[in-house]
Amino acid sequence: MSRIIAIDGPAAAGKGTLAKRLAAHFGLPHLDTGLLYRATGRRLLDEGADPSDPEAASAAARALRPEDLARPDLRVPAADAAAAQVAAIPAVRAALLDFQRDFARAHGAVLDGRDIGTIVFPDADAKLFVTASAEARGERRWRELRARGIAAELADVIALIRTRDAQDAARAAAPLLQAPDALRLDTTDLDADATFARALDLLAGRIGPA
Repeated sequence: MSRIIAIDGPAAAGKGTLAKRLAAHFGLPHLDTGLLYRATGRRLLDEGADPSDPEAASAAARALRPEDLARPDLRVPAADAAAAQVAAIPAVRAALLDFQRDFARAHGAVLDGRDIGTIVFPDADAKLFVTASAEARGERRWRELRARGIAAELADVIALIRTRDAQDAARAAAPLLQAPDALRLDTTDLDADATFARALDLLAGRIGPA
């Protein structure tokens, strides 16, 4: 029986790492839906187009190819900012909705993003809302950037995280919200292993063991 596990939450809360581990644990495909928006924004930046232009952004979303999701430059500040802009455009979200649903419907999946449990799969078998303080998330993103050799000031990264939070919460199209039936998982004081263990405990009551 296929299962769909929806994992939502703000940037750098640890949902991507958790989603990959849960997918492996339950033998399910994994889709990081945030990469769809990052890749759309990246295409626009490459073209010298404005990520806030609805026509250009929706065209870029429709033109996405699987190889676009494997680019190494999707997790940098410029891509973060562009992703936030295109994600606020209803036509972009509509263009990417079928991609996400088609990915999971055949065999089940673990999907992480910002509107999986509220819009993409409101009837998912289980939902987690993964969050953490802005300071903790900013430090994680800063360390990630430094590990990849990308120079950034911690204060600037935290400010960018807060800006993205505000954009995600305020946008008219699929704002970031915790689904009423989602289980909340705060990772502020948890490492990846502790987060995974806690998630399995939470999910046990919803979908049972692997």
